Amino acid sequence: MTHLPQDHGVKRRALQLIHTLNDAGYEAYLVGGCVRDEVLGRPVKDYDIATSARPEQVESLFSRTIPTGLQHGTVTVVIEREPFEVTTFRKEAGYEDFRRPSEVSYIDSLLEDLRRRDFTMNAMALDAEGRLIDPFGGQADAASGVLRCVGDAHERFSEDALRMLRCVRFAAEYRLEVEPLTWEALTTSAPLLRHIALERVRAELERMLSGSDPNRALLLLGASKLLLHTKSRVLWSELQDTKSWPSLSVIPTLEGRLAYLYIGCGADLNETKNDMRVLTFSKKQLEETGAIVAAHRALIDKLQQDADEGTATEDEQRKHWLLTAVQYGAIAMESLRQLYELELEHERRDSSDTAVSGGLKLSGAQKLAAEAWAYSGSRWLTEAPALELKQLALTGQQLVQLLGVKPGPWTGQLLSRLLEETALGFIPNEPEALAAAAKSCYELLQEKG
Repeated sequence: MTHLPQDHGVKRRALQLIHTLNDAGYEAYLVGGCVRDEVLGRPVKDYDIATSARPEQVESLFSRTIPTGLQHGTVTVVIEREPFEVTTFRKEAGYEDFRRPSEVSYIDSLLEDLRRRDFTMNAMALDAEGRLIDPFGGQADAASGVLRCVGDAHERFSEDALRMLRCVRFAAEYRLEVEPLTWEALTTSAPLLRHIALERVRAELERMLSGSDPNRALLLLGASKLLLHTKSRVLWSELQDTKSWPSLSVIPTLEGRLAYLYIGCGADLNETKNDMRVLTFSKKQLEETGAIVAAHRALIDKLQQDADEGTATEDEQRKHWLLTAVQYGAIAMESLRQLYELELEHERRDSSDTAVSGGLKLSGAQKLAAEAWAYSGSRWLTEAPALELKQLALTGQQLVQLLGVKPGPWTGQLLSRLLEETALGFIPNEPEALAAAAKSCYELLQEKG
């Protein structure tokens, strides 16, 4: 699908393409997301075209085309450097794998082409003059805030089981109520999700969590129990009650939202990474999310140790924050700070449960520490002289030359010790001060043996 910003010039070129097809004697219409979004009054991102022309006929009419999906009747036409997907009217049959049709045949009927689509709001078309073709009541459903399958919902979900996750995503993103018969078909068809590749499942979940209302998506996933039926078990399936959670849409990054979700599942670092691998998230997403989850768990463990030792002070909270930042990185800590701030602000607005807050489940001393981390954490990170080894004013090579000793495991240990002391402000981040501290620390390491 062609992802484009809302741009009247892009629409003009799309309509130009349609006029070219019309002038050659073929039917052609804007279909799919662009029509839906125009009807809903939302920014248009996708301009796709359906036509009675066969792929080879489309190719013959335009000077620049790309055969991106000929097996499905799709040709990409490039006009003024903008690509548009042009697909021949088609009929599908034989959905043997509950995902893709085994038979695709070209037809001459827009009505039949629209009939095969998933939801009424996606089964509308616009002609070159801007007239709406809406045989299944998509405009009325959209106006009423209803998400409804085209025709028999059981058939639509059995044709393509991924449509069940799309149903949840659309309902959350567009703030629609799923029509009762469509919802009943979704819940009874849920076991079909086991036929869908986890990569496809992950893509839909990622869109939900990145969308405008991730909380509603999670509520619908829990109510439908869809995720109990994936090919492999995923921790997301344990999120049955997220009503007490604050609005995740406030969290600026997908990794921050993912971390909140996995903390809400009670997952540790290994469980988070394993689940994200199962769901085929990227290595970068896995590492960044894992760092936030691990940092949270490390801080909570340190708080428990403070409670046991009776040393829970703000100075200790600052120390824990900075040492955790040295271990997991300032980016992870800033994301975690945002999660704490979100949780605490949400609790202030909704004081119905003062014992345990939303998904992070903070209570007692944890909330007091989270207050300090949420509202002082950014300043502490900014004020720290160094939080990474590359920020130290003394390199490993300089350290080895200074001490005149062959490098070894001690080098990393000593640099880490210097970084921690510098982060906490005990050593100035200056070459002379670090050199003096390095000599003293090395002597202690030697004494310990």
